[in-house]
Amino acid sequence: MREECPMRNQLLDVLRGKGAHLSFTEAVENFPSAFINVRPPNVPYTPWHLIEHVRITQWDILEFIRNPDHVSPPWPQGYWPARETQADKDNWDTTITAYHRDLEDLIGIVEDPQTDLLAPLPHQPDYTLLREILLVADHTSYHTGELAILRQVRDTWPEDREM
Repeated sequence: MREECPMRNQLLDVLRGKGAHLSFTEAVENFPSAFINVRPPNVPYTPWHLIEHVRITQWDILEFIRNPDHVSPPWPQGYWPARETQADKDNWDTTITAYHRDLEDLIGIVEDPQTDLLAPLPHQPDYTLLREILLVADHTSYHTGELAILRQVRDTWPEDREM
């Protein structure tokens, strides 16, 4: 049951992909395996690189929140797979599964009524949980839109998809 706290509920909605945009789940759904390693023109990464970047970034922020000893990957290279890395359908599915697992952990933190969303993080007093959750939502939303455009450009949406 959701606690009656408008800010908490709105954060949960945005993490779950509700709102005026496509969710991550919708963007990756029914993505054709033949295109996961295809670089669109003038784009230095593949669709798999893009979703793996979203996963790595979300994981890093989650670990930053819950583990004061967490060491983030080096920026920016640690947040992207190596450019030459190729994925297969299992890698694609593993990325999506890991993304959802970490997202559920973030949702659990926000759902906990004992979680003070505005309190400074003990190990980083300049940051709050609210800031970190908004960062995850903003970053995921940005790259989800990017993936949607790449799908449109490469004509990889299902024919029966409604806009």
